[in-house]
Amino acid sequence: MSEEKKELEVEKQELTTTEDSERTRDCQCFVPRSDIYEADDDIYVVVDVPGADNESIDITLEKNVLTINAYVDPGDIEGYSLAFAEYQIGDYQRSFRLSNEIDREKIEATVKDGVLRLVLPKAQEAKTRKIAVKVGA
Repeated sequence: MSEEKKELEVEKQELTTTEDSERTRDCQCFVPRSDIYEADDDIYVVVDVPGADNESIDITLEKNVLTINAYVDPGDIEGYSLAFAEYQIGDYQRSFRLSNEIDREKIEATVKDGVLRLVLPKAQEAKTRKIAVKVGA
């Protein structure tokens, strides 16, 4: 039997602007790929933002919408000119609508090696709890 080699190629999705919004930076903007994990006490959001660091990431929470903006400096290499590029460089923008089950005051964000990690703690009322069963009367 021969094994088939499967290749997964995913292209970056460019952000589409609406008629009532316009970007102020003259570069492409992409929707970053994200993974969302849920645990008993927290929801974790992992976002790919290659080229961005803690100084170039802006996270806002307004009216239950968490918005991530990551700005990437294309950074030309001195003494070289680009002959061919398979990878496009640009900014990133993504928004998530949060439910009332998230404790907004305790949201944390860290970035390392182009990966942004958000911890969204669940509000006390939304956490899973065990209910004891008693012998009834």
